[in-house]
Amino acid sequence: MNATMPDYIEELTYYSSRVSIKEFLQLLVQRFPGQVTFSTSFSFEDQVITHEIGSNQLPVTVFTLDTGRLFAETYSVWNATNQQYQQPVKAYFPDYRNLQQFLEEQGPNAFYGSVENRKRCCQIRKVEPLKRALAGNAIWITGLRAEHSPDRQQHGLIEWDAGNNILKYNPILHWTTEQVRKYIDDNNVPYNPLHDKGFVSIGCAPCTRAIRPGEDFRAGRWWWEDASKKECGLHVSN
Repeated sequence: MNATMPDYIEELTYYSSRVSIKEFLQLLVQRFPGQVTFSTSFSFEDQVITHEIGSNQLPVTVFTLDTGRLFAETYSVWNATNQQYQQPVKAYFPDYRNLQQFLEEQGPNAFYGSVENRKRCCQIRKVEPLKRALAGNAIWITGLRAEHSPDRQQHGLIEWDAGNNILKYNPILHWTTEQVRKYIDDNNVPYNPLHDKGFVSIGCAPCTRAIRPGEDFRAGRWWWEDASKKECGLHVSN
């Protein structure tokens, strides 16, 4: 990050907080043509942003990380999203050599055995493919929300992601769950039916469960780990 970047982030943050998501996305694609990309996991939050991009035909590349262990419902909403917006979602997969070695050495469910193995699995299936997806881009759009965890409350609307050397835009960071759900319903946006079954944060099938009454939003991810900071490494606060 160069010396002028903090001022530029402040300028973009000021503007983004005063215009609609559509208007700010239009500004980004004008300033960074061909270098704006959005990562989706087809969650409630991501579907809001997909609708903003797709319904307004904005030239933003949309991609997803197919870990090979997603829920069947996730693939279904992926297909429904393609049909509704007629905008292809580019898929990035794990490097088969790294994955093959990990599975041969540790087995298919090694992530249950230790935090180290779980993080290595996330590294192979998600973090490494993400770096390939972000290469050559200037802006990374995400569906992060502060409500999801204390760590995510540390993120800004616009921020510099040092690990990926890219500007990050989190347009619905301060939206509530109610706002997200209302947007989905009002705009007839396709969504993952697992959200109706108590699933809040949806990732790989073996690592995700529905949350129970009173549990926090991230309780359904890697629930066997006794940790207050559960992240896969995609979104690290600076």
